[in-house]
Amino acid sequence: MDLNQLGWDAFFAGPFQPFREAGLAPARVVTEHRGGYRVVCAEGELAAEVTGRFRFDAPSPAHFPAIGDWLAVEVFASEQKAMIHAVLPRRTKFSRTEAGGGPAEQVLAANIDGVFIVAALGVDINPRRIERFLALAWESGAQPAVVLTKSDLCDDVPAAVRAVTAIAGEIPVHVVSNVTRKGIKALRSSLRPANTVVLLGPSGVGKSTLINHLYGDDFLPTLPVRESDQKGRHTTTERQMLQLPSGALIIDTPGLRELQLWEGESGIEDAFADLAALAVGCRFTNCRHEAEPGCAVRAAITTGKFDSARLASHRKLQLEAEHFASHKQRAQADQRRRLKSAGHTSRSALKAKGRR
Repeated sequence: MDLNQLGWDAFFAGPFQPFREAGLAPARVVTEHRGGYRVVCAEGELAAEVTGRFRFDAPSPAHFPAIGDWLAVEVFASEQKAMIHAVLPRRTKFSRTEAGGGPAEQVLAANIDGVFIVAALGVDINPRRIERFLALAWESGAQPAVVLTKSDLCDDVPAAVRAVTAIAGEIPVHVVSNVTRKGIKALRSSLRPANTVVLLGPSGVGKSTLINHLYGDDFLPTLPVRESDQKGRHTTTERQMLQLPSGALIIDTPGLRELQLWEGESGIEDAFADLAALAVGCRFTNCRHEAEPGCAVRAAITTGKFDSARLASHRKLQLEAEHFASHKQRAQADQRRRLKSAGHTSRSALKAKGRR
């Protein structure tokens, strides 16, 4: 297996050198599930799990392997398995605050070059959800694009595209149909060999079907949406990476019901670049665009050049980012105290053992 075809390059080769000298091999996570991982290395695809030492030393779940990660592994070829000793530094990562829990980071995909935000034209487009995805996509360090599926079910595709382009700015907006296959060829041509793209969106927007068309075969299982409300049903239950015949790498993910920010401040500004450009004209540099005199943003809303709902969305995301930032600071302080306490306990135990 040629690892360069999976995205291996000098960025990962440098940090891996000490592990190579220790007799370990590089591998990339291609499937992530609750029971462990599937990785690809020079010997092929293997089942993998982390070592006990890794599990003990990992500061948080976000430090465990995620789909797309490059690893240092010990290969047991005769058993078709590998033990994961380390995760190499990530070039990019798409993270969210862990759903339903406390302020913990969940890495949905690592070392990605692009993020396809998938939405369906067969139902009402939710611009606020797209803005949220865009903020996290920009924060990841990867290049975002919007993919609008089910164009065959939309009565006015140009109007829908204009609405999405108004919030997407200059990033690509692709329109496809999984039924007529319109737009599939153009989307496929945008994918480059050895580059990794992750598909993200709610259930029922046609991510798995889209991958099947890009692949050229029914590789992933799919189910039709409910006729009553066009809502989707989960068919993807684990994150997995596929290599298309073109050489591009694509990551399929389960539908996301909840997507809260983790690190989103710079991503929010990128996702709302039009708002930032307007704000340059405000009288006050710290203008909150509420009731301040000389506010260029409020003036643009009054004249219909800017959407007030978009301003409200920006405020909501900013408040959410500030909320989780304060939680993260407290969690990090608690972790430092626990580590310090654990170190003190270990030293005391060693001293007691030496006296016996």
